[in-house]
Amino acid sequence: MSRLTILGGGPGGYTAAFAAARAGFDVTLVERDRLGGTCLNRGCIPTKTLKASADALELALRLAEFGITGQGAPAVDPAAVLARKTRVCDVLRGGLEKACARCKIRLLHGRGTVINARRVDVADAAGTVTTVDTDAVIIAAGSRVLELPGLPLDHRTVISSDDALELDRLPSRLLIVGGGVIGCELAFIYRAFGVTVTVVEGRNRLLPLPSVDGDMSALLQREMKKRRISFECNRTLKDLRVENGVAHAVLTPSPFLKDPGPARQKEIPVEADMVLVTVGRRPDTEGLGLESAGIATDARGWISVDERLETSLPGVYAVGDVLGPQKVMLAHVAAMEGLCVVDNLRGRPRSMDYGAVPSGIFTSPEIGCVGLSEAQAREQGYDVRCASFQMRELGKAQAMGELPGMFKLVTDAATDKVLGVHIAGAHATDLVAEAALALHLGATAHDIAATIHAHPTLAEGFYEAALLLEDQKN
Repeated sequence: MSRLTILGGGPGGYTAAFAAARAGFDVTLVERDRLGGTCLNRGCIPTKTLKASADALELALRLAEFGITGQGAPAVDPAAVLARKTRVCDVLRGGLEKACARCKIRLLHGRGTVINARRVDVADAAGTVTTVDTDAVIIAAGSRVLELPGLPLDHRTVISSDDALELDRLPSRLLIVGGGVIGCELAFIYRAFGVTVTVVEGRNRLLPLPSVDGDMSALLQREMKKRRISFECNRTLKDLRVENGVAHAVLTPSPFLKDPGPARQKEIPVEADMVLVTVGRRPDTEGLGLESAGIATDARGWISVDERLETSLPGVYAVGDVLGPQKVMLAHVAAMEGLCVVDNLRGRPRSMDYGAVPSGIFTSPEIGCVGLSEAQAREQGYDVRCASFQMRELGKAQAMGELPGMFKLVTDAATDKVLGVHIAGAHATDLVAEAALALHLGATAHDIAATIHAHPTLAEGFYEAALLLEDQKN
């Protein structure tokens, strides 16, 4: 029986552990904190649990619209929301622990250090070191919040996304630095809870990721305005100071802005009761012994791997966030990377395929994306044909009272092949699964238009957008 040691119990680590155990490996899983990693404890699950509370409150406030009367005025109880979030995470973490026991996975709590491909040392909280002899190693240590020198965290007034998921009190005014996925998700959640929210983003749009289509950013910005969420693009924050529990700072032109006009050159003073810094992640590899073991990293400390996810040290692999933004830092990608490594360890050669990775952004409305944005497709030289269909044109959307949103298909005009799909609206993060399958199978817009979609459903929007592309060809 082959021995496998995995450092990190997040989605990449525990998925690989379960798959390897089922395949007959003798598995040791090392976790220094809590099983589930960032996703379960400080990311995906707690955020979505808070969003469920925010959605419930917003629906309660709209009950009269659906003909429901006789209700009292609903309000948020921050302590109760936090308690529910904790219960959900505890239940899921308990499930992982039981799964480890069922699979006879040896679970060690502590910080693992790679000595070489055949040995890992694990130091527990008391400093006791356990030596684990192994035949292969998977590093799945994840990432942690990136702190900027100019925006030091005090974890009370100036907070990280980790802190934002543990609040049992609500600030009156929240200033969010960073208009990426985390910043935008939390902006909608805390606005639903009644907080006055301002988002500051250094790029020229919110969600400034190449894979997020510009039309999705534009739609999201319109919805923020409707909800009275303020946002300042092309600006950064400087001169942050806290006095008597109030944060004072200055909005200044972004260094990414090549030619700021007079209006953008003006600096604007801002105040907030709390500043949430969401400017990125850094590898959580301290103490892993990468350099001494001969495991190569890039200039920022992210681990380098080949197409089989093997590091520069043969027999040692890496998956998940430790690979950095040159891969895809998403929980479901980490899980698939873990399965890829296990296949290779089983003698089933496999390269990791990042060609059709769906992403879900849990704003209001939700956004689901897979494949190329329109801009990416044009940059890659495709003769691009696009079509968009509005969510409000669907009978199911009208019945649900969920009108904002759209379906956008990006295709290659020469072959009709679908290059990317971008969905905004209710349940967009669920709807994108069909699009991911279409890209994985190399489907064309005609294939989608020829597929019967149930009525009345939101998924019909995918079909309707494909029909629009069919019409363009005729």
